[in-house]
Amino acid sequence: MNKKPKIGVIGFSDGEPEVHEELKGIVQEQMDAIVKALRASGEVDVVEADYLVHSPEEAKLQGQKMVAEDVDGTIFSYGVFSFPNFSAIAAKFGKGPFLLAANLNPDWPGMVAMLAAGGALHHLGIEHFRAAGDINDKEVLDKVLQFAKCAHVVNSLKGSTYGLIGGRSLGMYSATVSMQDWQDKFGIDIEHIDQSEIVRLADTIPQEQVDKAFGWLTENVGRIEYDDKKLTPEKLKQQIRHYEATKKIIEDRRLDFIGVKCHYEMSRHYCTQCLSAAFCNDPYDWDGPKEPVVCACEADSDAALTMQILHLLTNDPVVFMDVRHYDKDYDVMVFCNCGSQSTYYAAASDDPRENLKKVTLYPCLDIYAGGGCHVNLMTKPGKATIARLNRTEGKYRMTIIPTEFVELPEEKMAETTKEWPHVFAKLPFDHQIFLDRFDANHCHAVYGDHVESLKMICQMLDIDVEILGE
Repeated sequence: MNKKPKIGVIGFSDGEPEVHEELKGIVQEQMDAIVKALRASGEVDVVEADYLVHSPEEAKLQGQKMVAEDVDGTIFSYGVFSFPNFSAIAAKFGKGPFLLAANLNPDWPGMVAMLAAGGALHHLGIEHFRAAGDINDKEVLDKVLQFAKCAHVVNSLKGSTYGLIGGRSLGMYSATVSMQDWQDKFGIDIEHIDQSEIVRLADTIPQEQVDKAFGWLTENVGRIEYDDKKLTPEKLKQQIRHYEATKKIIEDRRLDFIGVKCHYEMSRHYCTQCLSAAFCNDPYDWDGPKEPVVCACEADSDAALTMQILHLLTNDPVVFMDVRHYDKDYDVMVFCNCGSQSTYYAAASDDPRENLKKVTLYPCLDIYAGGGCHVNLMTKPGKATIARLNRTEGKYRMTIIPTEFVELPEEKMAETTKEWPHVFAKLPFDHQIFLDRFDANHCHAVYGDHVESLKMICQMLDIDVEILGE
């Protein structure tokens, strides 16, 4: 998958031929400035229109060009006044989302054209974004680049496939979704796969691959707490086989992201899927660097979709976590997940050895009679953004929380479940607001402040936004 946004740029001119001939240099200059700035950023691939649009026919043809080029979104550029119907036609036949851009130039009415075009698009129910000002001003360029990245996220969802391995876990309504709704709303197909496929394919994994993985884990993981009962070398090798089988399912079925049920068929009768959840989400495993593939525990599909949006936006691994406890002594929310999270978050290093040396593999809890390990770590401190897609009577909204991960004494993990991964997070509001209003037992996070980008993505997807605490 191309990680760079692919953005179309169309320049719009006056509809009167003589006026267009007189002013086309100004229109071209404005469009060229946008194209040059985007290319100079190194963050965007640009598709230019074949010519400046100054008739309805040209508007249709250049809109269709952007569809044929499969751009992630399209920028409409205005240097002088342009007939608004050109923008309406280009949008109707083109590829959104759309951003309308005009320079603040008192000599020419580019801003007038932008506002007139914006009104036309809203008359037609076409949502769009606007950037007014010199593209070489950092604030304006940043807004355009943010649009490009967000459009790339939305377009990347379309045509993707989610692998739902197993069904509803532990009776959770908030974890199940409608196949029809996802196809209609996001353009995502859901492929339902039985968990027995993991068991079947596990037996086909070559022994040398299992031995390679086992040796790599033994060498690099900080501690492996074998107990000769739940966690033995052979049981860990079984978990390795399950992870390799899951990788094969992803590859063979060309899945873009997945959720795995686990409880209780797998965790009680075979082994927990914790190792799979950790290393699917990691940017590495024993075969070297790799693309993280979002994997949600307990087949939480809205979790998986939230994580996929965060991953597409940042290209980073994403945290999956349970909401567990509020610690009043440290004023932090304690997130502690029964499954696993990416081991990357132990040290946030590009070197897997730095992360894994802070990881402990503990024997799984007695309720998981199948045995295997839980993957314990404490998330490295840093600014982060928590997000979660929730639904009320089928209507989606995204709950967003700017937060800060903090480090606590290691013994604090024993107050909940020491075997599980922990995130300690300071919220920018009273914890009671979280407990009163948050609508899921799972939430998800990445490092950095991504609130404004997530708000833009939600606007593109026609999803309500809830900034918790505001």
